Amino acid sequence: MARFTPESTAPVPERAILVGVDFGDADWSIEDSMAELGRLAETDGAVVVMTMTQRLDKPVPRTFIGKGKTEELVSYVRNLDADVVIFDDELTPSQQANLEKVVGERVKIIDRTALILDIFGTHATTHEGRLQVQLAQLQYLLPRLRGMWSHLVGEQTRGGIGSRFGQGESQLEVDRRIVRDRISTLRHELTELEKRRGVQSKARWDSGVYRVALVGYTNAGKSTLLNRLTGSDVYVRDELFATLDPTTRALDLEEGRKITVTDTVGFIQKLPTMLVESFKSTLAEVSSADLVLLVVDTSDPNADKEIAAVRSVLADIGADAIPSVLVYNKSDLLDDEGRRLVMTLHPEAQLISATEGTGIRGLLYRIAQEASHGEETCTVLIPFEKGILVKMVHERCQIIRERYTQEGLLATIRASARMRQMLEPYLAPDETGDLEDL
Repeated sequence: MARFTPESTAPVPERAILVGVDFGDADWSIEDSMAELGRLAETDGAVVVMTMTQRLDKPVPRTFIGKGKTEELVSYVRNLDADVVIFDDELTPSQQANLEKVVGERVKIIDRTALILDIFGTHATTHEGRLQVQLAQLQYLLPRLRGMWSHLVGEQTRGGIGSRFGQGESQLEVDRRIVRDRISTLRHELTELEKRRGVQSKARWDSGVYRVALVGYTNAGKSTLLNRLTGSDVYVRDELFATLDPTTRALDLEEGRKITVTDTVGFIQKLPTMLVESFKSTLAEVSSADLVLLVVDTSDPNADKEIAAVRSVLADIGADAIPSVLVYNKSDLLDDEGRRLVMTLHPEAQLISATEGTGIRGLLYRIAQEASHGEETCTVLIPFEKGILVKMVHERCQIIRERYTQEGLLATIRASARMRQMLEPYLAPDETGDLEDL
């Protein structure tokens, strides 16, 4: 007989109650919004044990929800042994503090913003990503410092959802001055990283590389598509915000042109403004792209609403004027009739399955078309000593004809405005003539 019984050391999932208010003027139905909040909670390791909703014209100033609903919430928290209550809308610091007093300090009260920030805190892997998340978390924490000390004591001991703010700092020692100083330091570090990223971006711009950015609602399959297009092995998982840090890979089109494809952070409705601000340097990869592929989960009934949410964020970062292509992914989850309906409603879109590889050839052809848009045909004579320029012509341009002469490479090409500017000193005297006539 065993002398002791081993006990599991695996973390016990927190029991969460979700609370939402229908104000009657939202783009998303309360049912859809709460379902998404449930997925966010599960992504952060919680088990949803109850969902509560209420119809109001406006939030109740003291507790966000009505007095009767608050009493009902207290009852459910006790009966269901809940650990955390998650509100679908952002709570003011006073509302959060009042709810904690009513419900009891043992139970955490957080909102959608805190939940998303917590998920970002666990998923950020690069140094820049961690800095961006920490900045957003501290900006969220700053107005909530007053009266939070007892709340923070309990959370630091227990850990779990909503308690990972500060990225390793002792929150008991945090006060407004320290937080403000830390925010200032983080902003300075991110500004330096942004400058470095700007130099890299300018180098890519000067090189003439055509840049494609993948954007879309979280879990639309952007990382899977990047892997399918470029043969890379970017982390993929069926959860919200599985990838936060931008990943860029090179891709050779059939015509010989080399382009880059960048996977970016997924968007979501009610994305906290502070996150958009903090991630601006990362989202700059989208702002500086030549083409945006807006990836959509075709099987999601809220696909049109998700497209609107993504385009709203693109407008916020000044990327809404960049040429874009709608890419309806996960077509393997539809039947034939569903696929026909999508193409009837969106004939300009590309219908693909990144998982199975269907439609990828057509997407690559569309990318090639977009990459050659605005190009002009010209003839250049590049000296042999300009070997790097010859390499760039082969990688960045479409070669129509070429031959080597005593002076160098003589080629008729289709080049973008950027490449044509770089090649201007080497334009042949008679651009429109035939190669044999030169």
